[in-house]
Amino acid sequence: MTPEELKALVRTVPDFPAPGILFRDITTLISHGTGLAASIGHLARMAQDAGAEAIAGMEARGFIFGAAVAAHMGLGFVPVRKPGKLPVKTIGIDYALEYGRDRLEIDPTAIPAGQRVVIIDDLIATGGTALAATELLRTAGADVTHALFVIDLPDLHGAARLRDAGLTVEALMDFPGH
Repeated sequence: MTPEELKALVRTVPDFPAPGILFRDITTLISHGTGLAASIGHLARMAQDAGAEAIAGMEARGFIFGAAVAAHMGLGFVPVRKPGKLPVKTIGIDYALEYGRDRLEIDPTAIPAGQRVVIIDDLIATGGTALAATELLRTAGADVTHALFVIDLPDLHGAARLRDAGLTVEALMDFPGH
């Protein structure tokens, strides 16, 4: 399936989570077997072109796409977790959200120094989570130069923020608005 065909599988839910927001729901894409497989194939080709040696994905929907891409490519997957979810000593980073703060953590022993890690997530909006994940992975010794997404919301400028931080950013599709 082409990215345009995949875009047609994404459901738009108006006024969620607040009035005026058009929520891009990937549930309809991931429940479509052919669409999910095609999405994984496209992302895997992009990751291969980026020279990925491992894939990292942010909790929770980044786990869906990132782990599938890693398995498709025969690579390891690095879960970037919410706090308190890993049973070993972690390193973490606090970062700003639109309305508050959050934290991400990883097991630093999961990444050999210098390993080229490509970040994959379902959606790039403001870029805060992806920027925090990039900083955290780099702190652990990863070489992070690429971030891949299923959906980009370009009006929120997250991809531009990632590019300003030195990342190459690609998405399978984009939607105007927020």
